[in-house]
Amino acid sequence: MRLLDQPGRSTVHSKNGMAATSSPLSTATAIQILMQGGNALDAAIAAVATQCVVEPQSTSIGGDMFCLYKPHDGELVGFNGSGRAPTGATPEWFEKQGIKTIERISPHSVTIPGAIDGWSQMLDAHGTMSLGDLLQPAIQFAYDGFPVHHRVSADWHDWTEGLAGDPTAAQYYLLKGKAPKIGEVIKLPLLAKAMEHIAKEGRAGFYEGWIAEDIVTFLQNKGGLHTLEDFGEAKGEFITPIKTNYKNYEVWECPPNGQGIVALEMLNILAGLDLNKLDPLSAERLHLEIETARLAYRDRDAVLADPEVADIPVQKWLSEEYAASQRALINRSKRMSNMPPSELANHQDTVYLTVIDKERNAVSFINTLFFPFGSSQVAPKSGILLQNRGMGFSLEAGHPNCIAPNKRPLHTIIPGMLMKNGKAQMPFGVMGGQYQAAGHAHFLSNLLEWDMDLQEAIDFTRVFPDVDDPQERVQVESSLPQNVRAELEALGHQTYIPNRPVGGAQAIWIDWQNSVLRGGSDPRKDGCAIGY
Repeated sequence: MRLLDQPGRSTVHSKNGMAATSSPLSTATAIQILMQGGNALDAAIAAVATQCVVEPQSTSIGGDMFCLYKPHDGELVGFNGSGRAPTGATPEWFEKQGIKTIERISPHSVTIPGAIDGWSQMLDAHGTMSLGDLLQPAIQFAYDGFPVHHRVSADWHDWTEGLAGDPTAAQYYLLKGKAPKIGEVIKLPLLAKAMEHIAKEGRAGFYEGWIAEDIVTFLQNKGGLHTLEDFGEAKGEFITPIKTNYKNYEVWECPPNGQGIVALEMLNILAGLDLNKLDPLSAERLHLEIETARLAYRDRDAVLADPEVADIPVQKWLSEEYAASQRALINRSKRMSNMPPSELANHQDTVYLTVIDKERNAVSFINTLFFPFGSSQVAPKSGILLQNRGMGFSLEAGHPNCIAPNKRPLHTIIPGMLMKNGKAQMPFGVMGGQYQAAGHAHFLSNLLEWDMDLQEAIDFTRVFPDVDDPQERVQVESSLPQNVRAELEALGHQTYIPNRPVGGAQAIWIDWQNSVLRGGSDPRKDGCAIGY
């Protein structure tokens, strides 16, 4: 239990239903749908649609989605709503054009958005309300305006320059060339019109007709390879989740092309390190977590790709034998200076939300742009902000993740589900681009190794070996005690405090014995958990 005279927030408790998102407006929308009789999936989709308006730096209907859904009386369901590369996107084409990397602000960073298709398919299979009804709160926010919250404003200011480079983005997402301040009201009339059309026409309203034509024409004029046929054929898929066992619970994730398997590898390695004998805020614990992450992300970058195109050794990757071999590489007294190659190799911004209803249907849902404001490119007639998930591709010939027609890139977004005895125990997720897999392992070890309170486990200080940093430095939050940071440096880790907090998280725990829900939401974001 937290010290009540210290800053912080308490875990939320309720009996009937609960939602936890990174926006108060989104959480309130979810509760509104639950109280109207919708189920957890209905509420989740209404909430994420709202976030596509009120958290534009984090997500969009021009983005992608993944979902884990546990019906109260059925098997766990997974859905992969990640978009594919255009049919014309061959590595040979990029080579002929002299393009060696996929830049963020380019048409090539935009894959065919998968969110609307995913929402539609999930609702058809498990929802009780129509997509048109569930889009109404978001449409209202887009027409009437919404006040900008603290974290949203901070992220907005960080990317003013990128938004200024696109005429439509500059017109609707900047106020006289500047990012909005906290509490200023933003209206998005073009997006409202587009969402209203989708509400009437359903999935076809996005992938056919004037919205698809708007996006395709916009990208083609920039040199993109997208076609109306690519949009018309876009389709996500139901998938079989993968799992490992950790501290007497089953931890379920979506399979590749998402990086959930990286979180599972980390948990497999950490399970044999006797973490609970250590102080959770000690340099030794954090060192072990950092080294485990370095090994697991090395494996990710070596082999993780679209399983329809590449052979992913999932069984070996999740085996106890492989975890033991990787665990043996870790030196408790110093950082690995020379990372051995992966034994598996054959050759950033997002919203997460979770909802549980009174029937105990449980949703773990994530919707993404990747970087803040995605590609910073906005289709001029529909006002739809487009993601930059194409940056997840490699252009290296022969690499498992090399771009190819209709191929899905490596995806960082990963909803999680903790289960026990065939029941959902806790839908959970961690936002933060590359950090998400490490965040799952950190959060679950906080909760299950040290029996932290749910909110305490979310709040707890984070570190992360920055996989994008050429110096291989480790991100540490400012809350990390200076003496612990110094001890990490002495172990060989070069550290720095990033400009933004490390990730964000939401989770809801089901107390089956008392029929009570316990929810937590990350103070690093603006959101909250609410129950009724």
